[in-house]
This record gives sequence, C-alpha cells and structure tokens, in this order.
Amino acid sequence: MKKWIIAILVVGIIFLSFMSSYNSLVINAENVNGKWSQVENQLQRRTDLIPNLVETVKGFAAQEKSIFTEVADARAKLAGAQTVGEAAEANQAVTGALGRLLAIVENYPQLKSDANFRALQDELAGTENRLATARKDYNDAVQVYNANIKRFPTMIYAKMFSFAPSEYFQTTEEAKNAPKVSF
Repeated sequence: MKKWIIAILVVGIIFLSFMSSYNSLVINAENVNGKWSQVENQLQRRTDLIPNLVETVKGFAAQEKSIFTEVADARAKLAGAQTVGEAAEANQAVTGALGRLLAIVENYPQLKSDANFRALQDELAGTENRLATARKDYNDAVQVYNANIKRFPTMIYAKMFSFAPSEYFQTTEEAKNAPKVSF
C-alpha cells in the first residue's frame, strides 16, 4: 500500500514539474511575442509621427522664411535704390513686408519655427529612445526564454512541444546609419 502512495506521489511530482515547466515556456514565449509587438508598435509610431512633424515644421519655417526673405529683399532694394521712384517703390515694399511681419509677431509673439524645431528634436529623441527601450526589452525577454528552453529538464519538454529558440533583434546595415531628416 505504501508503495502505491509513494508511486502516486512521485508521478504527481513529475506531472506538476512537467506542467510548471510547460506553463513557464508558454509564458516566456508569449512574453517574447508581446515584447516584439511593442517593438513593431514603436516602429509604426516612428513611421507615422516623424513625417508629419517634419511637414509641420517645414510649413512654419517656410512661412517665417518667406516673411524674413521679403523684409531682407525689400531692405536690399531700398539700400540699392538709385532714383527717387526706386526708393519710393522699395520703401513701399519694406513697409508691406514689415507690416506682414508685425502681423505675424502680434498673432504669434514668439515665432514658431524655433519652438517647432525644438519640439521636433525632442520627438525624434523620444521616439528613438522608446524604440531602443522596446528593442532592449524584447532582447531581454528572448534571453530569458532561450535560456529556459535550454535548461534541463525543461529542454526535454521544449523539444517535445516544439518550442524553438527566438532570434535576438539585430540591426541591419541600413539601420546603423542615422535617419535623415531634410527640410
């Protein structure tokens, strides 16, 4: 009778160990999948966000650039005027350009390009930091999972149920170059 109880306890312990190891493998595999999804999420965020931010900054910069260019061109014409008519015409151009500049400054006491460029830089840095964190978290999860499926006796269960090692995130040659942001 005692032999049966001992045999049942041994089988029960082996079964619980097996079940625990299997559940651990499933949890680790799902953790790897979840971390990879977060990497893809951050890549998508970068793909969606960066071009929109660049276009916004370009829009503000173009508007402000055109106003400052108008003022500079009008001043140059005024400085280079040879006749009274040219001077009057150049003066009118300066007055018009300054009027548009003053209207922008009244509506926007701080010109927006500088703040937008800083915001763009912050968003670029933040996006790259989020992506780097997501990649690190993924690689950490892969390390735990791969180590788990290689340990004894879990490796037996892993092979039985086709748990294969996951690949680490590795950069490509193109990714080693900094992304280009052009205006």
